[in-house]
Amino acid sequence: MKSRELKLPGLRLITPDVFGDARGFVLESYSEPRYLAAGVECRFVQDTHSRSVNGTLRGLHYQSTPGQAKLLRVGTGRIFDVAVDIRPDSPTFGQWEGVTLDAETHEQLFLPVGFAHGFCVLSETADVLYKVSTVYDPKTECTLRWDDPEIGVTWPLESPLLSARDRAGESFAEFKKRMRR
Repeated sequence: MKSRELKLPGLRLITPDVFGDARGFVLESYSEPRYLAAGVECRFVQDTHSRSVNGTLRGLHYQSTPGQAKLLRVGTGRIFDVAVDIRPDSPTFGQWEGVTLDAETHEQLFLPVGFAHGFCVLSETADVLYKVSTVYDPKTECTLRWDDPEIGVTWPLESPLLSARDRAGESFAEFKKRMRR
């Protein structure tokens, strides 16, 4: 397995070892000792699976308190995955990074606590599988605007399919104001 830190500190792209032959493949999608050694210092308590159709955009989501780290991968399909640094004391606060994840390369993205997360589906459908560090709690669920001009994510689609929650996301300016209180 290979693990490398991306430009936003704490964000890691993980490439598992894949063993394939004419029958298919096998890979270890998670092993706590190996992931700890690779810099993923996190205890995961819940797995989540989402399926989305082409053009769907989910995000930018985060859990407020205590926060939620995520390790995600694509089981089928292809997505453009985005992480936004929302740690007020971080030198990369408000910056974003995007990577393409798919079921062919099997790469995984690790987001520590302090990142908002979103993705859009580039294939006909996509199954996204998450490991998370805290149990989902709707009371701490938060959403930033997917198209906030201050964050400036360059999404590879023009008219995404959005949930009501994602259409009503908070602006980054409102988020910053709330963080200063």
